[in-house]
Amino acid sequence: MKLRPYQQEVARAVLDSVQQGKGLTFSVEIARQGGKNELSAHLEVLLLTLYMARGGSLIKCSPTFKPQTVISMARLRDRLADFGFGGIYHAEMGYIISLGSAKAVFLSAEESSSVVGHTADILLEIDESQDVNKEKYTKEFRPMGSSTNVTTVHYGTTWDETTLLEEVKQINLGQEKKDGVKRHFRYDWQEVGKYNPAYKSYVRSERERLGEDPPLFRTQYLLLPIMGGGGFLSRQQVMLLLGSHPRLREPGQGKVYVAGIDIAGEKEEGSAAATLSSRARQDSTVITVAEVIEREDKEPGLTIVEHYCWTGTPHSQLYGQMVDILNRWKCQRIVVDATGIGQPVAYFLKRALGSKVKPFVFTAKSKSELGFNLLAFVNGARIKLYAQDGSAEYKQLMFELEHARAQYRPNQTMNFYVDPSQGHDDFLMSMALAVEGARGFRPRRAVGK
Repeated sequence: MKLRPYQQEVARAVLDSVQQGKGLTFSVEIARQGGKNELSAHLEVLLLTLYMARGGSLIKCSPTFKPQTVISMARLRDRLADFGFGGIYHAEMGYIISLGSAKAVFLSAEESSSVVGHTADILLEIDESQDVNKEKYTKEFRPMGSSTNVTTVHYGTTWDETTLLEEVKQINLGQEKKDGVKRHFRYDWQEVGKYNPAYKSYVRSERERLGEDPPLFRTQYLLLPIMGGGGFLSRQQVMLLLGSHPRLREPGQGKVYVAGIDIAGEKEEGSAAATLSSRARQDSTVITVAEVIEREDKEPGLTIVEHYCWTGTPHSQLYGQMVDILNRWKCQRIVVDATGIGQPVAYFLKRALGSKVKPFVFTAKSKSELGFNLLAFVNGARIKLYAQDGSAEYKQLMFELEHARAQYRPNQTMNFYVDPSQGHDDFLMSMALAVEGARGFRPRRAVGK
C-alpha cells in the first residue's frame, strides 16, 4: 500500500494492537491535507481483507453523516476498487460496506443519531475526534468495543484543551511515560512537507500570507491547541492595524471604496442618545468606509478612511442619510448586517442601491468565518486604520479593539465580541463587514480608448 513513512508508522502500531489483541487506544494528529483520511481508508481495506473469511466488524464514526460519513464511505469504496475488490464488496442499508464476512459500519456521532446496538470487534475509529461530543462518545461509542477489547483510533487536528481528542491525547501521553508504548502520533505540516514538496510550498505561502498566529493556522498546520478564550487581538495585532494615512471626508479621484454597516439593535431604537465616548452607551449604527488597495499578491488590502455613527436614531430616519453617504463615496460593495431588525434596512438599501449591497446574516458559523477573515487581514497587514485624529469614533474603535474577546468552540468555530458589561462592538463588527466586502473583490474600472 502506498503510504508515506509517517502513515506507515501509525498503520503498523494499529495493526499490531489489533492482531495481538492489545486493545490500545491511539490518538493521531496529522496536519490538514496531510493524508489522515487516506491512512484511515487504507487501514480499513487491509483489515477487511484480513478478516473477510473470519468475519467481524470495524466501526467508524464521524461528527456528521453528511458530508463526513458519506465521504468516508466513498473513499473506502474507491480504495477497495483500487485493490481489485470492485466486484466483490457490497453495500448494505446505506451505511455498511461488506467484504466477505467482514464489514465496515459507518455511523454519525451527531447528538440526535441512534447508534446503540452495534459492536466493534476489529477496530473502532473516531474521525475528527475534536468535533465529537464527549458524552456521546463515552455513553454510546466507547461501549461498542468493551466486550471485545477493541483497538480504538482517534483522528483529528487539535482545537482547544476541552475537546475529546485533546483529552485522549493527554491520557495517551501519560500512559506512554509509564510503559513506553507509543500511543500518540503527531505530524505537523513540516513533517508532512518532508514527503510532499508541493504541500510544503503551499503551507509556506499560507504562513507568509497569514502569519502563524491565526487560530486556524495554529491548529490545522502547527497542531497547537488554543488555550481557552481570551483577547481577540493581541497588542501586536492592534499595532499592525494602525496606519498613517489621514482620515478623509470626501472620496479621492479614481479610488475604489467598500463599506461595512453594523445596524443598531431593536431595543435601542428611539431611545435617548448616549454620548459616543461612554462605555455604557447604547448600541449604534456604524458605517465603515474603506479604500480597496490592489496588491501584488492579488489579495486586496484595505485602508479605513471614514466612519459614520448614529446612536439612538430610529432606522427610518437613517435611510436617506445612509444612501447619500454610500452614493457620495461611490461604494462598489456594501455589506450590511441583515440580522433581525437589520433585515428591513438591508432590504431598503438593496432596493435603493442595487446588487452592490450584500446582506449579511449573523449566525454562529457566519460570525466565526467573519472573525477568522478579519484576523487574516490583520495578521497579513492588509488592513490599516486612519491616523489618530482625536475623534470620538477613533477612540471608540480603539476601545473595542483592545477589549474584544474571543471564545473558541470545540466545533472549530469562534465567537468574538466586547463584553456587554464593558460596552458594545459596533465599530468592530462594521470593520469586519468592510473586510467581508473586500474579500475576493476585483474593482471594476472604466476602460477608455
